[in-house]
Amino acid sequence: MKAFSLLSSRHSYIKYIAFILTFGVIYTLTQGNVFNFKTSDSIISQSNDQIQQLNNQNSNQFKSNTLSNEKDKILDPSNPIDLKSNEKEEEVKNYQQQINQEQSVTSNTIQEESNSSNKKVKATFVTLARNSELYELIKSIRTVEDRFNNKYNYDWVFLNDVEFTQEFKDLTTSIVSGKTKYGLIPKEHWSYPNWIDLKKAENSRKNMKLQNIIYGDSESYRHMCRYESGFFWRSELLKDYDYYWRVEPGIDIMCDLNYDLFEFMEKNNKLYGFTISIYEFENTIPTLWKHTKDFINLNPQYLSKNNFLNFISNDNGNTYNLCHFWTNFEIASLKFWNSEPYKKYFDYLDSKGGFFYERWGDAPIHSIAISLFADKNQIHYFDDIGYRHGVYGQCPLNDKFRYDHKCVCKPEDDFTFRGYSCGKKYYDKMGLEKPKEWEMFQ
Repeated sequence: MKAFSLLSSRHSYIKYIAFILTFGVIYTLTQGNVFNFKTSDSIISQSNDQIQQLNNQNSNQFKSNTLSNEKDKILDPSNPIDLKSNEKEEEVKNYQQQINQEQSVTSNTIQEESNSSNKKVKATFVTLARNSELYELIKSIRTVEDRFNNKYNYDWVFLNDVEFTQEFKDLTTSIVSGKTKYGLIPKEHWSYPNWIDLKKAENSRKNMKLQNIIYGDSESYRHMCRYESGFFWRSELLKDYDYYWRVEPGIDIMCDLNYDLFEFMEKNNKLYGFTISIYEFENTIPTLWKHTKDFINLNPQYLSKNNFLNFISNDNGNTYNLCHFWTNFEIASLKFWNSEPYKKYFDYLDSKGGFFYERWGDAPIHSIAISLFADKNQIHYFDDIGYRHGVYGQCPLNDKFRYDHKCVCKPEDDFTFRGYSCGKKYYDKMGLEKPKEWEMFQ
């Protein structure tokens, strides 16, 4: 009855309601905070443990899906964490930042390792030049750098039979984007071997001069051809390289080269690349083919089964048709020149004296060797260079290609299918489809 009477009193009723509400608020706040504090401590502890675990993992074994699973776990609505709490949302945000930072570091590490494993081909440019040719040469270097090497930074090896001047070194170094190296040719590589009859060699030069044969009376040209045939690839400066690109004074590259030509050679197992093929002057090499056949008869094991004999001979090897690759541009394998077949071939030819008694060039010797001793599929014609040396040049025939690659050559100047070129024969004997425009420029 007393309790009923108490509730019947309005004043007492209000006090009773106030007491109940106050007690409820206090209980809710105190019990909720306990839960929240425990949850906050739990997530911080969980985050720290997980971050520490991620830091201890090897970055190479770090998997992005693991990170994704951890984030999904934190953001999973079924997770007992109170995501409606601002405090919890802040903790989740911080944890996500930690995860993203860890993933970023790992991604960068993987990318750096990928870049470091993607090493350049062991290749270099090679130039044989005189000090007096410096200002003609730097134009050639600049066109190669602008069109190609400023993207790849390959080294450049310079060779000379006398010491390079400081000006030569300073100026070429300032233009080349890769490292520059300068070599002095050993005297024994640029002189008459002891088996050469000097008087006979002198008379040969006089006779060739009377016949108006180009470089017919030049001693230095003969030393150059012998050196390029049998010695440059033995230089100590080239021992760390697998491929080289020969560059001479007076050349021009007229199209942008947006791919690594050395990498193309290596990945496609190519041994020799050229831009121009042409007929040799027969009266400079009257006995070269005879000595070549003699060498093959003595060493038939060196002849490649899938050789390119039908490019250099029209009668199955009985005679030489004079076709050769122009060596003032060549990208080739140093390993090929250092191979047993080529070294023995050169030594055999050298013993016959034709470099001095006649005027054997390195171009027909390189071309004959690569055509006989290599698989023909290891020879490549670069039809996209836009190359010129003197009166002869190679220019892509397709208009769109020239526009896309900013070529400054005219297709009318392309030598590939002209009468004195061996380009048409190369396409035919290699079984390649000619450019659709070729008939307009033959």
